[in-house]
Amino acid sequence: MSDAPRTSVPHLTITQDNEFWFTAAREGRLAIQRCSSCETLRHPPAPACPSCRSFEWDSVDSTRRCTLHSWTVIHHPKDDAFDYPLAVGLVDLEEGTRLVADISGVDHDDLRIGLELEVGFSEHAHGEVLPQLRPRSGGAA
Repeated sequence: MSDAPRTSVPHLTITQDNEFWFTAAREGRLAIQRCSSCETLRHPPAPACPSCRSFEWDSVDSTRRCTLHSWTVIHHPKDDAFDYPLAVGLVDLEEGTRLVADISGVDHDDLRIGLELEVGFSEHAHGEVLPQLRPRSGGAA
């Protein structure tokens, strides 16, 4: 019998448009998709640029520095893959895009809009590596 927690969390859906992002996460990098034509950054990854409709793109690595834009604390329904209550935040990355991820290492009573955070990475359900928001370290992120 497996020691892995029982979970209803589905496996990741990896496509040709987002595979680079999940590969970067496994390497501890936060990659942001960038339009090769107009240089617009976009997240989540998509096949076409929302600004100029180009299908050409590359990616840039984020500094991983961000500020808390909004958050919620989830109490139910509980899934064995997570610790509850679970704080989930929407952050503004320095590069200008946004990201949603769970928050670790911050007391829920200390969460506030504008709180400086950084994106780290953590293993989640099914052994997948995903972003996790953490207090910003004193040095480079």
